[in-house]
Amino acid sequence: MRAPFQILAIPYRLKPNLQYCVLHRSDIDQYQFVAGGGEDDEKPIEATAREIYEETSVKAGHILPLTSMAYIPANVISKKHRDLWSHDTIVIPEYTFGFECGSKIVLSSEHNGFEWLTYDEAITRLTWDSNKTALYELNCRLLEACQIGDWRENYVRNIKSEVSG
Repeated sequence: MRAPFQILAIPYRLKPNLQYCVLHRSDIDQYQFVAGGGEDDEKPIEATAREIYEETSVKAGHILPLTSMAYIPANVISKKHRDLWSHDTIVIPEYTFGFECGSKIVLSSEHNGFEWLTYDEAITRLTWDSNKTALYELNCRLLEACQIGDWRENYVRNIKSEVSG
C-alpha cells in the first residue's frame, strides 16, 4: 500500500567538480530529482533507498537527510492510492535527501533522460520549488563541508549532533 508521504533524493557527484543529476520525466516535459512514495510501513530513508534504486539502478551507500521539507497536495498522487488513506488527507509531507552517485545511472521507464549539471544550471531546469529549495540546502551543506575538510565525515557528524542536540 502507498504510504501518505513523498521522498525527494538528489544525486550528486564531487568529481571532476560538484554536479547534480536532474532527471527528465517521460510522461511530461519537466526535470526533477528522484521522487516517489513510501510503501506499507517503510520509513522515509528506506523509501529513499528503494526509489533511488528503482529509478536509477544505483545502490546509494551514503544517503544524507536534509532539513528541507515540503508539503504537497495529495491529489497529485493517483486516486487508487489516495482512496486507501484517511478521507481528510489533503497534503502529504515530502522528505528530502542527497546521495553521492558513484555508479552509472540506468533509468527506469519513469524517466527518459538525465543531465549532470552545476548548481546554477540545475536550479534553472527544475520545475518544483521543493526541488529548488532542497538543492539549495544540499549545495550549501556540501560547499561548506568541502571547505572544512572531509565533507562526508563532517556532514555526518553535524547531522548526528543536530539530531541528538
